[in-house]
Amino acid sequence: MRAGDRVVVSGLSMRGATWEFRAYVRNAHNGTESVEVVGGRPGDRTIRSFGPERIFAAKGRKRTATTTATAGELSLAEAPQLPLG
Repeated sequence: MRAGDRVVVSGLSMRGATWEFRAYVRNAHNGTESVEVVGGRPGDRTIRSFGPERIFAAKGRKRTATTTATAGELSLAEAPQLPLG
């Protein structure tokens, strides 16, 4: 996964929101991990952080639904697509 790749954020209900992967962050002091994404509603470029278990790689065409888009798929925590750790 590279900066700019489209992702889906589980459990976030924002109509029309789209998100792109920005960075993987690991706190060396306490070991916590998070994934930074950028996006939001059309025209927004908000930066947000979520746990890797809530981030899913977007597949195929542009998606807007978050809950249905992640059903049966593995999150970045379960199937890393970047060097986590």
